[in-house]
Amino acid sequence: MMYWNDHGMTGWGVGLMTVSMLLFWALLIFGVVALVRHVGQASRHSPAPPPAAVPPERPAPEQLLAERLARGEIEPDEYRRRLDVLRGSPPTAG
Repeated sequence: MMYWNDHGMTGWGVGLMTVSMLLFWALLIFGVVALVRHVGQASRHSPAPPPAAVPPERPAPEQLLAERLARGEIEPDEYRRRLDVLRGSPPTAG
């Protein structure tokens, strides 16, 4: 004699199997949708191409003059004279 329910599968077993299968498919579909959205957003927010080469800003004339003094290219007297000229003051006799 053959029994269809001889492995202890009761109504609870069938119900739990059905719920777990629905949960599995729901999680699988949710994962695929989340992955597609993430990839779509990543492509929209891709980094912009680097800007064209922009020449670096030149330092201020007073800064260049101070650097030349620091390197020893000019003497302090010459530095003061040139600084006066840059600032619009009349050069002092030295």
